[in-house]
Amino acid sequence: MASILKVDTITGVATAGSIAITGEGNSTTTNLQQGLIKIWLKMNGSGTIAENDSFNVSSFVDNGTGDYSANVTNAMGNADYAATASTGSSDVFANITGGSQATSLLRYTSYYFSHGAKLDRDQLYVIAAGDLA
Repeated sequence: MASILKVDTITGVATAGSIAITGEGNSTTTNLQQGLIKIWLKMNGSGTIAENDSFNVSSFVDNGTGDYSANVTNAMGNADYAATASTGSSDVFANITGGSQATSLLRYTSYYFSHGAKLDRDQLYVIAAGDLA
């Protein structure tokens, strides 16, 4: 018979913000907080930009053609977190804009594969993982 655990809050014993989960092979552990996505965003970047859905994003800015910024609600602990961006198209790509990654702002751009020109894209997806401040 399966067990069901229902709780509103999980707190570590040794460190309140650290929960260890046994891995799939039963021989390693993973820190639960380290494995969570800390920022995600799905937005329409064409015409009047609009958020479809998000987590830990307070607002976003259209910086120009194919150039966007997302303001983070709860800042990352440092600028060394991992982030990626993508589009819903095979002929357009998106990326995190180099050198502009900050603890409370993600900047990302969308480009044509064939010639690299920036363009506004109707489907943009952004995620980031790392430590929160």
